[in-house]
Amino acid sequence: MRRGKPEIRPILPDLRHNSVALATFVQHMMLCGKRSLAFRLVYNTLDLIEEKTGKPGIETFDTAIKNVSPAMEVRPRRVGGATYQVPMEVPADRRLTLAIRWILASSRSRSGKSFSEKLAGELMDAATNQGASIRKREETHKMAEANRAFSHYRA
Repeated sequence: MRRGKPEIRPILPDLRHNSVALATFVQHMMLCGKRSLAFRLVYNTLDLIEEKTGKPGIETFDTAIKNVSPAMEVRPRRVGGATYQVPMEVPADRRLTLAIRWILASSRSRSGKSFSEKLAGELMDAATNQGASIRKREETHKMAEANRAFSHYRA
């Protein structure tokens, strides 16, 4: 068992937009450690969004992340012999992680030509409160609302 918590390494902001959220997004997107490819795909995506909407791509990205981030989620809690799904508020760092995870998963499952186009479509949908990642957030909120009766079991 671990003796202490591991130290949290600071993530440096990306160079073009100076955004820590974008750098975190690239970290999650990376496959096999190909960071330069991941950054190229993300920047292509932001350029595509800028062409299609006319607004800066980073603004759409931030709006999408904010819209997909869940406020509540259910966590299992064992009381006696039963396990209850207890609704709890989501910490800020986990909100970002879940939002990024859901956006990437739904953009990977989209049909489209290149990954940049899929990701651009999902980010634009999420910015306008549509798409699969928003549906995932709504599911999570519904689950928390349905189990509100067990909220007194919070730790």
